[in-house]
Amino acid sequence: MRFMMLMIPLGYENAPPEVQLDPERVAAMMRYNEALKDAGVLITLDGLHPPSTGARVSFATGKPVVTDGPFAEAKEVLGGYWMIEVASREEAIAWARKCPASPNEIVEIRQVHEIADYSPEVQEILAGFGDLKT
Repeated sequence: MRFMMLMIPLGYENAPPEVQLDPERVAAMMRYNEALKDAGVLITLDGLHPPSTGARVSFATGKPVVTDGPFAEAKEVLGGYWMIEVASREEAIAWARKCPASPNEIVEIRQVHEIADYSPEVQEILAGFGDLKT
């Protein structure tokens, strides 16, 4: 089973584009990343630039509308993610509990849809993408 662990650093929604990371925190996180890698569960991971450098495309009017960051209405934003493959939700939670997160960080765990999770009709539509994990 694949799970995405989403890092939600509270306050990151207001971070300036040139935000600097604490080297000690980065070193602790890299040790955690190495543990995921050494256990053979890590698929990929990435950190994300703050929302002040991003953009959102919304479709409320039926046409795409682009809004540059930062986003005033944002309460929580993503700071990064890990994609892991483990045997169960409980194992994903166990890995998230080992994360050296600070008191202002949350790790959300979300299972990734597999093609087998969909109805036969949807699986047929997705058949052309069989080489991709969906």
